[in-house]
Amino acid sequence: MTAPTTADRGTAPVLEARGVHLGYDGRTVLSGLDLVIEAGTVTTLLGANGCGKSTLLKAFGRLLAPSAGTVLLDGEPIRRARSRAVARRLAILPQNPVAPAGTSVRDLVMRGRNPHQSWARPWTPQDDAVVERVLADTGLVEVADRAVTELSGGQRQRAWIALVLAQEAPTLLLDEPTTFLDLAHQLDVLRLVRRVNRVSGTTVVMVLHDLGLAARYSDRLVVIGDGGVLADGAPGDVLEPQLLHRAFGLRARVIPDPVTGTPLVLPEEDPDETPPGDDGPKPPTPTS
Repeated sequence: MTAPTTADRGTAPVLEARGVHLGYDGRTVLSGLDLVIEAGTVTTLLGANGCGKSTLLKAFGRLLAPSAGTVLLDGEPIRRARSRAVARRLAILPQNPVAPAGTSVRDLVMRGRNPHQSWARPWTPQDDAVVERVLADTGLVEVADRAVTELSGGQRQRAWIALVLAQEAPTLLLDEPTTFLDLAHQLDVLRLVRRVNRVSGTTVVMVLHDLGLAARYSDRLVVIGDGGVLADGAPGDVLEPQLLHRAFGLRARVIPDPVTGTPLVLPEEDPDETPPGDDGPKPPTPTS
């Protein structure tokens, strides 16, 4: 595996981490990390639990300040920008968001328009149109007037994704956007994210756990581990057996997905474990 690189890929950088140190509870998880996110791409952060991928996403979203180093948004330090200006350029969906009691789905999605409001620009028909379009795109029209707390886990997650999309920011940060969703709805959400990227040129950075879905719906994979970037590149270049073992402790084969041709990870059986449904050697059948 070649060393990770942040070389220019021919597009303008939107987000950049320069020598960033990040941690929590007195523990450093990322040390001196450098990473560039290019405009118009879908980048997925991968890595084992606790490696720092969600921590990095929080730093990109200005939810966590680095103890050292700098995060840049459109070439300028993100900590110096006004909150409303950042919210117009960048939207973030964190893990496990909580809506105020009694908030309806429609009310929640409408809050995505807050960065566009001011005393000189009150709510407009354009805002209504954005909200209705996003509700339709996320399949929430029929539950739009129900309280968010009354929804199933999957519906709740789609409501939060709708809020982020209603913000119409040119950059989206999505921390595990497929949480609580069954496979069909995971695909719906990732297809929607890719469509927004392809149609609007929206830059997307997300954290996923499913390696196959990450490979299928991403332009670029960045694998985090050992306090920094272990690998960075196109899915076919990154998802290799040696890297999977180093990053996840996973022994696996990587084959082309028969549908898309993108890498498909097949975990290997542990030779020390009995296969599921096999109770071990069978005693010989007695003969008469």
